[in-house]
Amino acid sequence: MVNRTVLAHRLFTGISRQHLACLAAELAVPWQAGVEGRRLAARGGVRKRAAGAGARHQLVFVDRLMAPLIHLRHDLPHAVLGLLFGVDRSTVTRAIGEVRTLLAERGCAVPDRPGLRLRTLADVFAYAQAEGIALRLDATEIQVRRPPAGRGGRRAFVSGKKKQNTMKATVIADDQGRTLWTDTLRPGRMHDATAARNEGIAICFQHFPDVEVLLDDGYLGLSRDHRGQAITPPRKPRPGALPGRVEQWERDRHGHSSDRITVEHALADHKRWKQLTRWTHRRDRLPDTYRAVAGLVSDRTTTA
Repeated sequence: MVNRTVLAHRLFTGISRQHLACLAAELAVPWQAGVEGRRLAARGGVRKRAAGAGARHQLVFVDRLMAPLIHLRHDLPHAVLGLLFGVDRSTVTRAIGEVRTLLAERGCAVPDRPGLRLRTLADVFAYAQAEGIALRLDATEIQVRRPPAGRGGRRAFVSGKKKQNTMKATVIADDQGRTLWTDTLRPGRMHDATAARNEGIAICFQHFPDVEVLLDDGYLGLSRDHRGQAITPPRKPRPGALPGRVEQWERDRHGHSSDRITVEHALADHKRWKQLTRWTHRRDRLPDTYRAVAGLVSDRTTTA
């Protein structure tokens, strides 16, 4: 008979067994600390019985970690995961909520720097300046459920580009397409440049003057405010320009696009996780979900 964890790992093919073991070892301690903290708050004081007394967890930690990973990868219902692991649906729901938060707080891994993880935009700029690399920044939109009629701020999620209710994620990658950072997500109606400014990118440009960020045409305002650092595609020559000037513009624009395409590859890696193709759950849980997926993707790409 096939072990339940082995069967679950065959279903979930996003990470290797070695990565799963490292992930379990990394998250076991903070998860146990969170459990004990909630127990302490519920008791209102220290425990009165020896450690080990009381009810046991129905899921061992590896299974408790595997259930959220399968949910992130394939968006299986909690009830189906409960049948797979032989527990009640509420147990799976609780496990997903706990582990998703831990995964979101990990940040993104850094190539050739074991143990170092980037959690804030300032961390990414400091790493880029220390390593002398140019960053690639872009935004992507994820379709979400439409807010109920009559609720305030309903129009904020209507994307002008997709004409759908979306949330916008801003992602930074390096020249190899490895994810280095993602933001807290913004309503889809917000402009790409505004979302980046709200994350404090202007302050980062000021404190890290040697860092260059390759952008697309949606960030022309940043390019105007931070010349030499926020680099957008060259502007198209005016009508009637010399043929040589037009040809040079086409070469420069193609070169810029080729250098910036790696962030598009990073976004494509994120969208391979089914939950990020279209979000059908509560909108306030999407930011943690996206950061959790970005961290898992960064773990794999650092060894590529």
